[in-house]
Amino acid sequence: MELVSTTSLRKDNTLVAITHLTQLLHYVTGFGGFIVPLIIWATSRNNVEGMDEHGKSIINFQLSMLLYIVLSIPAILLLGLGILTFIGVGIIGFILPIINAIKASNGEPPSYFLTIKFF
Repeated sequence: MELVSTTSLRKDNTLVAITHLTQLLHYVTGFGGFIVPLIIWATSRNNVEGMDEHGKSIINFQLSMLLYIVLSIPAILLLGLGILTFIGVGIIGFILPIINAIKASNGEPPSYFLTIKFF
């Protein structure tokens, strides 16, 4: 006989939106844009409605951006085109968290394009 947990998740769109916006810490402090959303997601994914989906999207997005930056370093040395990748990652990494924070505050699912699904 299986016991089914009937715990209800609280709806907190503000916390989900703030989790998206904490990615911008990279631009303010130089670090924390990966760690802070990871901590918020890990501590509240079982308590807040939609946090697991949004948190996984944020972590996948941050890991994808890190991978694109790492891959652009040899591209700078070989072709010089890696500089365009750096600029593109910087722009996308700034705009998409803001767009998805607005979506999260409206209760919509996240949409990060160019994201590799790690989780």
